[in-house]
Amino acid sequence: MDLLDYLRRMAKNNLWSNDRLYRAVLALKPGEFEAERTNFFPSIKATLNHVLAVDHLYLDFLEDGGLGAAAYDDFVPFDAAPELYLAQLAADRRLIAFCDGLSESDLHRRVITDRREDGMIPEKIGDILAHVFLHDIHHRGQVHAMLAGTSVAPPQLDEFLLDYDVKLRTAEVERLGL
Repeated sequence: MDLLDYLRRMAKNNLWSNDRLYRAVLALKPGEFEAERTNFFPSIKATLNHVLAVDHLYLDFLEDGGLGAAAYDDFVPFDAAPELYLAQLAADRRLIAFCDGLSESDLHRRVITDRREDGMIPEKIGDILAHVFLHDIHHRGQVHAMLAGTSVAPPQLDEFLLDYDVKLRTAEVERLGL
């Protein structure tokens, strides 16, 4: 597997992992989604909104959307898990489409990232994608840990669309079109 194929698979795995996490979040009892918890962000709601806001920021950089830092700064957090899930699903599908449209040479191409006070910083597309996946994994892990203190068991998230895993998760994979 080359780097481009790996990043494309990471985008698909990102969708799958987010979907698995949100299935658990959507099953929470009233009040658990926004309940204050000990973590980097004070709730499951705040953490998942942060993930989506950062995804919007980096998708704007990657797609040359022109919003710059405003993609994050002007993000309006979602109050309800179902709407947040649908927005995350849309962002995940945008990321898959972006990765599917890349060529090997695109990975070294630089795009401008708006870093507010630090100015416009050119970054390689491959590096941005690696950052986005690491960022999402990091915060999914935090939500996973927070779920342990709720009425819903944390889902298994350490799979990577292996042939073995796919056969065990056929319904999920087919529902997501993976």
